[in-house]
Amino acid sequence: MAVGPSELPVFNVIEGVRLGVACAGIKKPNRKDVVVIECPEDASIAGVFTKNAFCAAPVIVAKEHIAQTSPRYLLINTGNANAGTGEQGYQAAQQCCQALAQATGTQAEEILPFSTGVIGEPLPVDKIKAVLDQAVANLAVDNWVGAAEGILTTDTRPKGAVAQVEINGQTVSISGISKGSGMIKPNMATMLGFIATDATIEKELLQEMLAAGSNRSFNRITVDSDTSTNDACMLIATGKSAAISRDDAAAVTAFQQALDDVMRVLAHEIVKDGEGATKFVEISVEQAASADDALEIAFTVAHSPLVKTALFASDANWGRILAAVGRANIAELDVSKINIWLGDVQIVTNGGRNPEYTEEAGAAVMAQENIRILITLSAGDESETVWTTDLSHDYVTINADYRS
Repeated sequence: MAVGPSELPVFNVIEGVRLGVACAGIKKPNRKDVVVIECPEDASIAGVFTKNAFCAAPVIVAKEHIAQTSPRYLLINTGNANAGTGEQGYQAAQQCCQALAQATGTQAEEILPFSTGVIGEPLPVDKIKAVLDQAVANLAVDNWVGAAEGILTTDTRPKGAVAQVEINGQTVSISGISKGSGMIKPNMATMLGFIATDATIEKELLQEMLAAGSNRSFNRITVDSDTSTNDACMLIATGKSAAISRDDAAAVTAFQQALDDVMRVLAHEIVKDGEGATKFVEISVEQAASADDALEIAFTVAHSPLVKTALFASDANWGRILAAVGRANIAELDVSKINIWLGDVQIVTNGGRNPEYTEEAGAAVMAQENIRILITLSAGDESETVWTTDLSHDYVTINADYRS
């Protein structure tokens, strides 16, 4: 189950980036579950990673390797998170890097590993190593769709986004894929995301752009308020097209906007494919005293099981939204100044039921597949938006059966 149509874009070929896919049978036979992404030697690579204290072994290794060298290959497996596996898991991630390095004539430190799947189970290293030659042989510049399919877990469909922007007379291209459906409340980026551009950008600036884009996209989504142990998002700049430097503010702004667009689409696709989701919900908080206040209220509403189940039932029980706003951890909240809308229907005026509100009007909005909740606080000029889902019977079923 997912919200809206399923349609991948026509991916831009990013010169210098090749993608390969293989079936290792990690969790299910004959399923794409190993992906290799090749980067050119002179590429800049940035990454953001989960802040979960129980971060997975591949996250630890990837952070170590990216600090040591300029990575040449990204190695992704699904079906097993290699998280909660201690020293054994760390060595397993290193063994996979060493095996791919041997298959590609590179060094283990030039490999960044990524895993997603069940937490606490030993990584089947031999299965992964057995198909690395196959994945390398499959490397191609136009294999974005295969890679998008190869990184999925409970997702019902692959996710991708593209953009092109003119910078200093040259066309700069961006292509990106992501995965994520459950355990979605990123605290840095997304579950797994891989984005590439042919722009020329030095690593420090690239890192800043990725972090900024993540905060406006992946860090603004939630399905179930759970932050994964394995979250990572990588941005590769191959240096084959226009140069973007700090001294060129117009170029920086143009590229950042295009990058933000790609990351926002990928983030929205994760929400739309949220486990058991039937609704795509935008929650905006405006006129807040601070951005933190706006985010606190938006996420409190987004995480409320009572709000989410009302959304699933198309039940215009707007009191649940009001109650969630009121329990948000805000130092000062003047409820007499709060207004709330469901779509274009105002349900709360100055802290109480809008005299013109009707149950029929509210129910009509709640029955829609795409719903916007707007909350104004009349306390300042800051605003924030988050995106979430409803909470359905299928969410429970999917997670109850996840390991079977």
